[in-house]
Amino acid sequence: MKRLLATSALLTAVATAGFAQDLTPMTDEERALFRAEVRSYLLDNPEVIMQAVEVLQTREAEKQAKADFDLVAQNADALFDDGYSYVGGNPYGDIVLVEFLDYRCGYCRRAHSEVAELLETDGNIKLIVKELPILGDGSVLASRFAVAVKQLAGGDSYKAIGDALMSFQGDITLPALRRLGSTFGLDMEAIEARMDSEDVTAEIAQTRALAGALAINGTPTFVMQDELLRGYLPLQQMQAIVSDKRG
Repeated sequence: MKRLLATSALLTAVATAGFAQDLTPMTDEERALFRAEVRSYLLDNPEVIMQAVEVLQTREAEKQAKADFDLVAQNADALFDDGYSYVGGNPYGDIVLVEFLDYRCGYCRRAHSEVAELLETDGNIKLIVKELPILGDGSVLASRFAVAVKQLAGGDSYKAIGDALMSFQGDITLPALRRLGSTFGLDMEAIEARMDSEDVTAEIAQTRALAGALAINGTPTFVMQDELLRGYLPLQQMQAIVSDKRG
């Protein structure tokens, strides 16, 4: 509603200014009469306002998309070749999908199974996972745990732990993570020591910095090839984007 009112006011002002250029000089009485006529026209033809709103929204979306394409290009190395992020799916796939996630994010959990299905059914997509804990201490703890597992036990263990964290019920605490790690046969003493290490801290900090550079303020956020996709996307929409990228 605020956008609608603002657009209406802007439309009136622009129309008034535009005609004023042709009719100047106008007296105060003439200007008041003209404004009243414009107002009357808009009230009689409110669809004009809605059309203006649609045009404004389209232009804003196009402007945002262009800015996002530029951001991806400017940060390509950090996105696609940082040297530490987990790589899954097909490492040699013709499509690269980057996901910024938080294990406590409801939409990340919803997207998790759909991303897995996309990778399985397509077979030619490379997945890069970026840890972006933004939902409090529990998210940070889970992310530190997952990164420590990756650094010490490798990608397969990281994926298994990541899958488990995405379906984990209850509060994420250190005792809960100990129990979870033990079910996967992990050396939890070593994992816990690693969780507070500079290596884990640096990895998460670098991903946060990258997210800031990309103006990412929520999870999940995806990058598909050259395109930044903000928010949850259903499987069919992701499949359509993949098809479009392949031409």
